[in-house]
Amino acid sequence: MLLVFVMAAWGLNVIATKIVVTHFMPITITALRVFTAGICVFIILGFLKKVRLPTRNEFRYIFFACLFNVVGHHFFLSLGLLKTSASNGGLILGLGPLLTTIVAFILIGTKVTLIRLLGIIMGLTGVTFIVVVGNGGVNAISIGDLYVFLAIFAQAFSFILIKKISDTLDPRLMTGYMLVIGSIILFIISLFKEPSGLKGIAHGSVGVWMIFLASAIIATALGHMIYNSAIGKIGVAESAIFINLNPLFSLIGAVVFLDERITASQIIGFIFILFGVLFGSGALEEFLSKSKQKKKLIFLNKAKDFN
Repeated sequence: MLLVFVMAAWGLNVIATKIVVTHFMPITITALRVFTAGICVFIILGFLKKVRLPTRNEFRYIFFACLFNVVGHHFFLSLGLLKTSASNGGLILGLGPLLTTIVAFILIGTKVTLIRLLGIIMGLTGVTFIVVVGNGGVNAISIGDLYVFLAIFAQAFSFILIKKISDTLDPRLMTGYMLVIGSIILFIISLFKEPSGLKGIAHGSVGVWMIFLASAIIATALGHMIYNSAIGKIGVAESAIFINLNPLFSLIGAVVFLDERITASQIIGFIFILFGVLFGSGALEEFLSKSKQKKKLIFLNKAKDFN
């Protein structure tokens, strides 16, 4: 139930981000949103007594991970959603687990089975339907779609760094440090790219600021903490399968809140990405493997009881 809630929050966060970046200067408001999320994480971890200073080695991983996970991801995402539809953005963001598999294969030599290779091909085919076919051909590809793809690719790269340091540093605490440090770097970038960005913040309506807070607190801060907790309770593979709900909630949100029209190419692309992530991320293989182990254990226990 918590994972479904998180996926709904993350899927609808694409809609919230689209609204926020169209009402304010995108990089400036993104820096403020990410900083708000980081502070919320530290407040929660403070109550849980999980806050501590990182070691020099841990800080090095935090810094480089935040350059990809926060700065690169949110920089390209904020610019991308200005130039593409929320439905396209949500579908492309659904490639996260698949791109993580590709990056892990390239950088750390993770084994790619035939099923995973098939999943990678299916996922990339889905993006082709959304980006190329849906926009009317190669010449009409939206630069916004490219930015969103770069955003999720940067985040996928950061997961390798997070994984390497997760044994000594709580991922929730690492998330808090990355959000705060990354938001400061984003704000410095905004001072050069959007000199008048802070002036425009005063003109936001109450409704937009409510969406801003929901995005920062519910989706970014609480969402990541709940997801990390769920991984420990039900497993990585089982949690990863739920990520397939992200694009679905993004599509529903785009129709309901932004009156966007869903095209046939987006539906076809969504189906390809759905199965691509299931196959390519290794979630299906690990889930089936664990199911076999559980069935074997149940059989052995029954045989033991019978004897």
